[in-house]
Amino acid sequence: MSFIIVILSLIVLILLISYFKVDAFLAFLIVSIGAGVALGIPLDSLPKAVDEGISNIMGSLTLIIVLGAMLGKLVAESGAAGQIAAAMSDLFGTRHIQWGLMITGFIVGIPLFYGIGFVLLVPLIFSVVNRYKLPAVFIGLPMLAALSVTHGFLPPHPSPVALVSLFDANLGVTLLLGICLAIPAIILAGPIYARTLKNVKSAPVTLFERKENNDIYGVPGKVNSLVSATLPVFLLIAVTVIPFCFPSMGVKAASVMSFIGAPSIVMLIALIVATYTLGIRQGRSMKEVMTIYVDAVKDIAMILLIIAGSGIFKQVMDESGISADMAGVMQQLPVHPLILGWLISAIIRMCVGSATVAALTAAGVIMPLVAQAGVNPSLMVLSLGAGSLFFSHVNDSGFWLFKEYFGLSLKDTFRSWSVMETIVSVVGLLGVLLLSIFI
Repeated sequence: MSFIIVILSLIVLILLISYFKVDAFLAFLIVSIGAGVALGIPLDSLPKAVDEGISNIMGSLTLIIVLGAMLGKLVAESGAAGQIAAAMSDLFGTRHIQWGLMITGFIVGIPLFYGIGFVLLVPLIFSVVNRYKLPAVFIGLPMLAALSVTHGFLPPHPSPVALVSLFDANLGVTLLLGICLAIPAIILAGPIYARTLKNVKSAPVTLFERKENNDIYGVPGKVNSLVSATLPVFLLIAVTVIPFCFPSMGVKAASVMSFIGAPSIVMLIALIVATYTLGIRQGRSMKEVMTIYVDAVKDIAMILLIIAGSGIFKQVMDESGISADMAGVMQQLPVHPLILGWLISAIIRMCVGSATVAALTAAGVIMPLVAQAGVNPSLMVLSLGAGSLFFSHVNDSGFWLFKEYFGLSLKDTFRSWSVMETIVSVVGLLGVLLLSIFI
């Protein structure tokens, strides 16, 4: 009976979000409380479970997500993202412009949230299209594939960071493995698949306008822009790799590395550096930079609430004891846990549209199996992230952003955008399974 309650809860969650258009946080809250009652959690214990669910997940990742949003907003507002794009276009030239845009999407996509990155980079795609007279979808899809992969696979994006916290994975290791998976996924879904789309006709529209920077501020240099935008990545990689290169470092040095390597400290260091290099140094006052940061927090308020809602659902599953029972049942299934996690995430993604909701909901279901089956937590994070990108269609805002901005028919949007997302997802799963052989 308990399993039927969990399945019904997931169905109700999906219906509330996709059919009745209820906000995802409220849907999580309503379904979690209803499931708790149905699963026999005492009524006087349910409020405590709700509070613990929120605190357990938000305590470890709020700083990372908030600081990451501030950095991304500053990268966009300062013009650093545009500088990175210009540098890549100059470096690769006309013949390999696809690859330049793809790398730009990957670099810019690391600090920027998906929606901001999309609106920021699509005008660049059309400027290249108009300049070189090339097909827009053929040129633009590799950049957007890279942007999508960073959103689903790589910290400091909200979903991967939340999954790292839920599964108690190492953020630096997850980032390194995610980059290993991202490269083949982006290449196959981007430049290679885009070759089949040269004949897709598109018409740019002005539905989304990028806010231009005020001329009174200086634009950061290309090297400054690149270093400031990617500093968190290099810091995380450094503090992850150094202990392996110097295993005999002293206790004090190890303690310093551990402190610097804490994800929240990494993001704080990167933000402090960017505040000067992309803000103060370019003529902005501290007050103006802080205003940008306040706006960034407003942008991610609902994302934080969605993550909090998923924490409530997970806590209710734990409190009721159903998580352990489900783990025992799932262990008996003739399906690898990494495939099972990807499949659950992919199904929820197709039902609700949101990659973040899909990954976090799937995490609440698959989590008890990870410890019992001995699955590498970083690989499970990436498996759920890959599943959450599967087959974007009409219930996903990204689908409509792509369709309307490129002026495509529904058929061509499915053929280009939806297939691209599916390729990214499947290649991500295959890469996770390959890595699981060696890790």
